[in-house]
Amino acid sequence: MQPLSHDAFEQLVANAQSVEKDSYGPKVYLFDNGDYLKLFRRKRLLSSALLAPYSVRFWRNAEQLQSLSIPTITPLELFKLPNPGWTAVRYRALAGTTLKSIYAQEQGIDAVLLEKLGEFFRNLHRKGIYFRSMHLGNIVLTPSGALGVIDIADLTFQSRALSRNKAQRNLAHFERYLRHNGLIAGFPFEALCERVLAP
Repeated sequence: MQPLSHDAFEQLVANAQSVEKDSYGPKVYLFDNGDYLKLFRRKRLLSSALLAPYSVRFWRNAEQLQSLSIPTITPLELFKLPNPGWTAVRYRALAGTTLKSIYAQEQGIDAVLLEKLGEFFRNLHRKGIYFRSMHLGNIVLTPSGALGVIDIADLTFQSRALSRNKAQRNLAHFERYLRHNGLIAGFPFEALCERVLAP
């Protein structure tokens, strides 16, 4: 992890665009070449992030997803920022369009994409990947027609396929996202579940 002084950080982001913020300030920067810088803050003084910062999890998750042939971002640099508990990852984005954008443009999801999404969930579950933050905004349809994931700090890997119960819990998180964003009425969620949970 490369330490950055305050001046070095300011120089790094001087020409970058802030594309996501919270109450603490910018969370994600976009560089002119298309790379991103994602900032991570340790939320509690005593937490597991002391041993494994979220930025390191993000980086390791990307590497493990790539090893399992799941399209995702490409991590480039890992930084320790001057403020205590803050780290960052510079990464190359996954080319493509989020399903959130496609859903908004098409006012729904067609049968072909629904089938692809169901198989994508099944593939993740077969490979032991549990992603409780899975939603339309962090699933990407790539130019080759494959589906991949971004915003990957909040996922875990296990050595065997997910149990049916855990797969159902994963789908329940996805459903909550749809309901929270007012999308459940237009989304064929039951049909997705049938595809994902089919024997």
